[in-house]
Parts: sequence; C-alpha cells; structure tokens
Amino acid sequence: MKKFPNFSIVQREPALDNALRPKSLSEFIGQERIKERLSLIINAAKKREEAIDHILFVGPPGVGKTTLALIIAEEQNAQIKMISAPAIQKSGDLIALLTGIEEKGVIFIDEIHRLSPSLEEILYSALEDGSISIVAGKGPGGRVLSLKLPPFTLIGATTRPALLSTPFRDRFGFIATLDFYTHEEMVKIIERSQKILGLNLSYESIYEIAKRSRGVPRIANRILKRIKDYVDLRDNENIDLAETKKVLELIGIDENGLDELDRKILFTLKDKFSGGPVGLKTLAAVLNESPETIESIYEPYLLRIGFIQRTSRGRVITPLGLAHIMRYHHDQ
Repeated sequence: MKKFPNFSIVQREPALDNALRPKSLSEFIGQERIKERLSLIINAAKKREEAIDHILFVGPPGVGKTTLALIIAEEQNAQIKMISAPAIQKSGDLIALLTGIEEKGVIFIDEIHRLSPSLEEILYSALEDGSISIVAGKGPGGRVLSLKLPPFTLIGATTRPALLSTPFRDRFGFIATLDFYTHEEMVKIIERSQKILGLNLSYESIYEIAKRSRGVPRIANRILKRIKDYVDLRDNENIDLAETKKVLELIGIDENGLDELDRKILFTLKDKFSGGPVGLKTLAAVLNESPETIESIYEPYLLRIGFIQRTSRGRVITPLGLAHIMRYHHDQ
C-alpha cells in the first residue's frame, strides 16, 4: 500500500507537539483527582512564596507526565530544566544540574528509575535538606564540602516505580499515579487537538480514533497528525469515517488499537511458541526488542484487553488474542 510522503513531517512535528500540549491545569483534560491535588499544592506554595514540593509522576508512556511537569513550571512562573535519566552518567552531571537551577526552579527527570544508585544517593540530601556533599581533593588531603542548594522542585517521571529504592521514593512529597483515559475523555482530547490542527472531523471519525487510541493522548495526537498529512495532501479539511479508517489502516492501527509490534507479539506467541508460555527475555530476543520496551509499552495494553496472560512460566496468548489475529490475518 502506498505510504504518505514525509518531506514536511520532520520540520513541523516538534512545533505541533508543543502546540498540542495543554498549557494550564484548566486546559488539561482528565486525571481529575490528580489535578485537584496539584492545584492545592501549587496554590499553597504560591501563598507561602515557596518552591513546590517534590513530585513523582507514575504511569504508562503518553498519559501526560511531561505535560504536567511543564504546566507546574508555568503555573509557578519558574525555570524548568528537562533531562532523561540515561543522559546523566556521572555525579558531576547531576551536581551541575542541581547547582545550576534558579531559586524555585523545576528539574524534570524522565525515566527517573534508570538513575544509578550512586546518583540516587546524591539526591537524598538534595531532596531532604536542600544540600549536596562533594569530595574535594584525593587521599589524606581530601575534604568533604557541603553545598547549599537554592529551593527547587524535582519532578520525576517513571513507568516502573518498583525500580526506585524505597528511601528515594519516600523523599517525594507527592506521588501521582496517572491512569489510562476513559473513552469520553479521549473524545474531548481529540476534539481539542483537531481544532488546533485545523481539522474538521465528524463525530464518527473522532469516536473511531478514540476507540483505537488505547486511552493514551499521545497515540491519539499521533493519529491526528497523520490525518493532517492526509488532509493537507488532498487540500480538503473534511474527511469522512471511511477515509479516517483508511488512514488508520495505512499507519497500521487496527480496530482494537493494536499496531504492528502488538500483532507481531501475538503472531510470535502463536506461531513460534505454540501459544506459549514463553519467558519475556526469550520473546524479546525473537522480536529483536528490549525486554523493558515490551514490558512497559506493549504488554500492559495486551494484558488490559485480555489478549495475553502472564503465568509463572511466561507469557501466553489467550483465546481472545488468538481470535483477533486470525481475524486480522483473514481480513488481510
């Protein structure tokens, strides 16, 4: 099947991603209980003229952890420094990050569970009493210096909170667990995003996109951007449900929201392992993917919709999962 040309996608996608992000808690759709608590924390910190308490966001990819961090910095009118934990390799990198933040500034560390234990330990005192200790010099002449940090807010994001040590996790003042979005919330998110993108989709098209977005705004926005490409090429902002399904088929998202790798996992379980059980590492090796990618990104949805099961001996495809791929294979 013919693929979309991508000559314009690379240049405009970062700007589109930024445009689609809500800029305030009032614009942010869903996660109502978390928003209420964040509003309380932010407003109390403003009244006291203090930095916001340290926050840990837990949840699957694409549900708004980074967006909420940006909103918190915006609400506080504060500087924000954003980094992914794997990019912090040495203690000096982390110390430079901590000592370079402005007063009441925000440091956002994505995938914070991937910090090494030694870096976690540096953060213990930074979060507890606002200071860090460094060793100056070597041997008998070495000295331990304590550096006072300006008041700041650390926001961590993780898909795997169990990998954080208990002492580290306990130093966050608020731990917020973000869940998948309901179908009604996804419809509202898509309606907002399509207006920003200049689209005019029918309710049937919006409903179909919401149904296939797995309860994840990032996936819905990714679909809308591909529909925007389709519309731009046709110079017509109106497309019907049939054309919407055509775009979804083109990008490989089926009626249950499964993409190519989801189906590859199911076909691998069926064809190579007779339905399972098979261990995660073996499955990952056959698929040429990392075990963490499968476990944190793909498996949760397949488990949620009942297409696979975890057993003590490994992963197993269910009758529901088997029926789906057999039907998909027949339709192809």
